[in-house]
Amino acid sequence: MQENWIGKSHGALIRFKLSNDQILDVFSTRPETLYGASFIAIAPAHPIAEALANEDSSLNAFIKECQQTSTAEADLATAEKKGHKTTLTAMHPFTGESLPVFVANFVLMDYGTGAVFACPGHDERDFEFATKYNLPIKRVIQGPGDDQDLPYTGDGVMVTSCNLDGFSIQEAREKAIAQLIQKGLGESKETFRLRDWGVSRQRYWGCPIPVIHCDTCGTVPVPENQLPVLLPEDPDFSKPGNPLDRHPTWKHVKCPVCDRDALRETDTFDTFFESSWYFLRFANPKAQPPVDKNAANRLMPVDCYVGGVEHAVLHLLYARFFTKALRDLGYVDCDEPFHELLTQGMVCHQTYQDAQGKWVFPSDVIKNKDGSFTLSDGSFVKAGRSEKMSKSKKNLVDPLAIIDSYGADTARLFVLSDTPYDKDFDWNEDSLDGAWRYLSRLYRTAEQVRSYTVDRVDEVATKTLEKATHRSIMLITEAYEKYGFNKAIALHREFCRTLDEALSQKISAEQLQKSFKALLIMISPIAPHLVSQLWEECGENDFIHNAAWPAFDPALAALDEISIAVQVNGKMRGSLKVSPGISEDDLKTAAFELATVQRDVENKEIRRVIIVPKRIINIVV
Repeated sequence: MQENWIGKSHGALIRFKLSNDQILDVFSTRPETLYGASFIAIAPAHPIAEALANEDSSLNAFIKECQQTSTAEADLATAEKKGHKTTLTAMHPFTGESLPVFVANFVLMDYGTGAVFACPGHDERDFEFATKYNLPIKRVIQGPGDDQDLPYTGDGVMVTSCNLDGFSIQEAREKAIAQLIQKGLGESKETFRLRDWGVSRQRYWGCPIPVIHCDTCGTVPVPENQLPVLLPEDPDFSKPGNPLDRHPTWKHVKCPVCDRDALRETDTFDTFFESSWYFLRFANPKAQPPVDKNAANRLMPVDCYVGGVEHAVLHLLYARFFTKALRDLGYVDCDEPFHELLTQGMVCHQTYQDAQGKWVFPSDVIKNKDGSFTLSDGSFVKAGRSEKMSKSKKNLVDPLAIIDSYGADTARLFVLSDTPYDKDFDWNEDSLDGAWRYLSRLYRTAEQVRSYTVDRVDEVATKTLEKATHRSIMLITEAYEKYGFNKAIALHREFCRTLDEALSQKISAEQLQKSFKALLIMISPIAPHLVSQLWEECGENDFIHNAAWPAFDPALAALDEISIAVQVNGKMRGSLKVSPGISEDDLKTAAFELATVQRDVENKEIRRVIIVPKRIINIVV
């Protein structure tokens, strides 16, 4: 995502001679399609467009209209393509023909040069514009078939392009650039979508920019002994605009150089600016310099950053830039701020609207026995689809209500139980009872473990529990390491069932205690409050989170027997219980001994036997 945001593009800078003898620079990543050009389009903010608007009132009105619309790429992609034909034409660098010049609303001044040549036959945006204004649409790329509709944006070879005919797109691109260079009408060029970052904001909340403006000395930095610059504690928010700018005293200071009256900078930093290096300060928040290099070098990079995917091209890009800049300046040695990124899914909830179409809070909705929804006064409520929780649609849930009714542990277990962390989570409170029942069951299991006594130990049952414990520790640990919290919870429930079953057998009390304490430690990150209590009731004096994570013996964690599915031509024909270490030859022998397999392969040629280790054997006949 960051690579796309930076948007490095390789192409050509093409110089078009205009009918007024000016030169118009156009950057294009597709110079090979020049023979398909039918018009030139420039941005409403292009200097040539602005100069023409001074003499053309209708063009001036069109530019003002464009200024009122969004320039976001997502909006431009769906917006109607509009243009204003100018009095200028541009000379084609290869053919010499005249191309009309338009001011177009889909061209942005901050990408490339603010001007494009349009090839409607092979660009959807250009095609839409050319169709609307009845401009030529030419084919210059032929794909594998003979009947591709225009615009064609796939791969192919060049056609109707003079000396570029027959070449692939990439070959033709390089040849077109070479021809532009030879004619003195262009050059090879790389460009980027990334633009300068405006870090100032006209608002109270933010870190003051430590700059002073003096009529005599110009712009000077605030001296270090006056840092940090603190915000005034009596801002006036009664009027719109920046309260710092209209504060009666805060902005008035003496110039630190000449001691004359001066003005403090009233803009504050964008909050992204401050969040781009906070992690380095966290390494030692009490250090005198901004960054304690030794502490940062010891702790950085951050092992795991958890956040929404929307941070990827903003905060995380800025954080990488700051880290690399501070590395180059000698403040830190680390090259990257974060070792790993986890982007969690959105929390979703059903939406509701009243009869007037206004959004309604789920807590105000009553579900009736017939499945309909109403408000407390009986008025109609329409249930909509489940969407990302948002203030605008009021499909919010206050977790405090759940915590008050069920406790924080139930809320945490509920949120983590059903959905992988990176998928959207649909808030369905029907699952709350299930989470609460499981914790209640865990509490009852703890009571049984505490009161458990045995007069004679069954060594086989005890060994079985020991192996199940080591296997559960292995699987739950692997799930946590892969952030599979829902899987860890499912495995924990399975382990708890195993313990409950073991309580009815004559197992060693020592092994039961070991297994139960491992069970508690492994659920403690998710249900810390209940588990801390149960840990204390087990006779432990230290906090459970100081306990070492349980270790497992790989030999004890290994299964004695696994199930292998047996297929013939991909269709299930049975299964085998075998040792995990069975050889492929013995596995084939066992599979062919199944009666269902013998029936399907009788008098048929065995073409192949495919084995997916520890899972499937498929016989192909």
